[in-house]
Amino acid sequence: MANELDFCATGRRKTAVATVRLRPGTGKIVINGRPFEHYFPTLPLQSEMLKPLEVISAMNAYDIQAKATGGGTTSQAGAMKLAISRALLEEDETRRVLLRQHGLLTRDSRMKERKKSGQPGARKRFQFSKR
Repeated sequence: MANELDFCATGRRKTAVATVRLRPGTGKIVINGRPFEHYFPTLPLQSEMLKPLEVISAMNAYDIQAKATGGGTTSQAGAMKLAISRALLEEDETRRVLLRQHGLLTRDSRMKERKKSGQPGARKRFQFSKR
């Protein structure tokens, strides 16, 4: 299980939830039992998730083991970003100012708007006919 060198944190975005375990290592990243490059195949998603490590200049300093559920790949990448930022903060509180400056500690609170009754969607209306 977790030892004193593990730093665990949770991040959320939309309906996605990511739980991250960070430990000093060589930069090996595993998400849901799959290699990082296979789980997030596109470069924008990879760079989104790794932004906290990039900001503190610790790209290959940590091994990351993560579990992501819910939402889509973009939401999961955003949830991972927040979880990694929180875990880095758990390790060293002095990073708070740097992570805050880059907006990495703020949870994106935007959620999908609910569908209203009598309408086909959240904002869309059925076609109006004057005659």
